[in-house]
Amino acid sequence: MITRRQLSILAGAASLTGLSSVRAQSSKIILGQSAAFTGPAAQLGIQFHQGAKIWFDQVNARGGVDGRSIEIKTLDDGYEPDRCAENTRKLIDQDVFALFGYIGTPTSLAALPLTLKEQVPFIAPFTGAVALREPFHRNVFHLRASYNDETALIVKQLTNLGLKKIAVFYQNDAYGKAGLDGATLALNALKLKPVAQATVERNSVDVAAAVKTLMAASPDAVIQVSAYKSCAAFIREARKAGFGGTFFNVSFVGTQALSDELGKEAAGVVVSQVVPSPYNSARPIAREFAEAVKKAGGGANANFSSLEGYLAARVVTEGLGRAGSKGATRDGLVRGIEALGSHSLGGFNVQFSANNHVGSSFVELSMLTGDGRVRT
Repeated sequence: MITRRQLSILAGAASLTGLSSVRAQSSKIILGQSAAFTGPAAQLGIQFHQGAKIWFDQVNARGGVDGRSIEIKTLDDGYEPDRCAENTRKLIDQDVFALFGYIGTPTSLAALPLTLKEQVPFIAPFTGAVALREPFHRNVFHLRASYNDETALIVKQLTNLGLKKIAVFYQNDAYGKAGLDGATLALNALKLKPVAQATVERNSVDVAAAVKTLMAASPDAVIQVSAYKSCAAFIREARKAGFGGTFFNVSFVGTQALSDELGKEAAGVVVSQVVPSPYNSARPIAREFAEAVKKAGGGANANFSSLEGYLAARVVTEGLGRAGSKGATRDGLVRGIEALGSHSLGGFNVQFSANNHVGSSFVELSMLTGDGRVRT
């Protein structure tokens, strides 16, 4: 019996790149995911995981990758960094092949030092924070555009409409500050700045003070950088206070979750998106995903968050498929994703290389309706 310590020694000796080339897994490839599956951000973790599992189940039904099935081992962190760090330690100790689909900026940042220390691939975190992208790390891959990309488009849209009094409501943590920095950067480029800014604590819906602060500035629009429950609470309270302007959210809010929270009150709320609309059949990926969700059953829904999970899972299998003889190693997975180059996933274009681990800068705006639909 080879102990984990002995396996680590063998891996270090066999690897020329710093990524383990010896793995205990043979019949299965197990990915580890720490995400919110309970609490105020739960729908983000649930939906992303559903989409990823739909794809992996399809792959496994066809025999897996080189005869190996792909499974996701999930641990609930409730969108709390300390819990996420502990989960990550557990997953690494359990020798998962890679870490996948982490939900959120503060949680992903808590996991990052552990993934770097052990050189475990860290793939497709559900965050657009620049702090996870710079400096470059060879074992870290991003599918989605950055919050800077999202807020730049939001500010462009608002200023093109002649709206220049823009306030920012943001979560008081690394995620919210990343979005605030992006919005401020975009406004500064136009010689503007936020007319007001206010915060809400993570996993809280105590927005009264933030509403009072922002409404006092009489903004034309509010950019929101928080999770769906707090954003919904802010929208309701701001409207009760007489605000008649527009609310713009970045993608992490969770479009379906925000729409569900607001119901009829969702009408007119704007959300930036980093994957194509799953409701617009013009792209092959939307048609493919709709059919996959239908076949999967089990309560899964086609929405932006689940589509992102589905796309992220495709990137993993595409990478494994290009890894050649090294496909069963962590280094092989890294090399395989880098080898994707410019690649279309049903009309959603990604581009990876040895020097670029951010697959997409795609951003577009969507608007919620009062009857549960999303227009793009």
